[in-house]
Amino acid sequence: MRVLVVGSGGREHAIVWAVSRNRDVDKIYAAPGNAGMSGLAECIPIEATDLETLADFARANRVDLTIVGPEAPLALGITDVFAARGLKIFGPGRASAQIESSKVFAKEFMKRHSIPTAQFSAFDSLEESLAFVRKRDGALVIKADGLAAGKGVVIAQNSREAEKALRSMMEDRSLGDAGAKVVIEELLEGPEVSVMALCDGETILPLAPAQDHKRAFDGDRGPNTGGMGAYSPVPVLDPPMMERVYSEILVPTLEGLREEGIPYKGVLYAGLILTGDGPMVLEFNCRLGDPETQAVLPRLDGDLVSLAQACVEGRLSEVALHWKNEACVCVVAASAGYPGRYEKGKSISGLDRIKEHEDVLVFHAGTAFRDAGSGRKEIVTSGGRVLGVAALGKDIETARCRAYQAIKEISFEGIFWRSDIASKR
Repeated sequence: MRVLVVGSGGREHAIVWAVSRNRDVDKIYAAPGNAGMSGLAECIPIEATDLETLADFARANRVDLTIVGPEAPLALGITDVFAARGLKIFGPGRASAQIESSKVFAKEFMKRHSIPTAQFSAFDSLEESLAFVRKRDGALVIKADGLAAGKGVVIAQNSREAEKALRSMMEDRSLGDAGAKVVIEELLEGPEVSVMALCDGETILPLAPAQDHKRAFDGDRGPNTGGMGAYSPVPVLDPPMMERVYSEILVPTLEGLREEGIPYKGVLYAGLILTGDGPMVLEFNCRLGDPETQAVLPRLDGDLVSLAQACVEGRLSEVALHWKNEACVCVVAASAGYPGRYEKGKSISGLDRIKEHEDVLVFHAGTAFRDAGSGRKEIVTSGGRVLGVAALGKDIETARCRAYQAIKEISFEGIFWRSDIASKR
């Protein structure tokens, strides 16, 4: 069996790792991949958003299944392009991917189907949005409508901060076209949790929950990032609360999309906040989370390829999920300056020593090869989030200790990581 994984980050490396554990898979391609994936897959220099070239490659190389990691190709319609050519692909079509690609669509969808979420207003006019926030007291959340790589949300503590965020998004276009429209909503209080679920259009099957750490620095300080670490399971999401998530959020979302003529196949990611009134949706994503995937897939006691095939073929009702008893903690090593400007090409050392650590995996995110002379290649940084060090353990604290012991073996100029991943539970 031949599998193509689309993407180049830590999430995609975790997917490649999971795919490689299927004995029926004899060839894995990664497009474009990264230095870490190259040990398990053949990296193909095709960008994740080059949809037609990816489809040409899949057909020419007799790929049996394509798994899409990032949101951008899904939002552009990669699933529709592949399906039109009779190619099997795991991921929602362009219409249903709007659940992530447009915050306005998602919020209005939730309102239509009575899915619990914060009160909101949507704007495409800067002046109207400014007039709205000037009449409000207290904290507000400003969200760019479009895709912003996890950086399109600002928590404004007052109207002055809200106005600054709106001008940055809508006037200065700091996020490009993603900020042409915005959603302004009330700030909800409570612990946040990520629930990713497999969907085949009719059935929805939740994966083990995880908790992400979005802020750049310890104590949830600093700017939002794509995610600085994650852990699974999440003790605060107990079985009764999980049942509410399933019945009040996941099932109505799948049914609502089907009712609107856009049946959802792939991974539905619900970013939730557990309030005093119950679980509420902060955001939906149309794919696996990053770095949540790196904390969830190592716990899966089963086969990702078979699960993806069941979703594509509409057989998810026949599937049962099983999980290892161990917890998993993933800590991200990032480049100095991230999520702002950062330098690339910093030599990475210490990766070989990780092999000596028990139950530890390193998932590459922003890495590449560089010619080191004499026919040698060295691994260097090529992104803001460089590596994710994931560790399993009998409980969260054991996994956490293992992850931090391992990450200290790695070094590159400017490396930093949060020291408090999974410490607040």
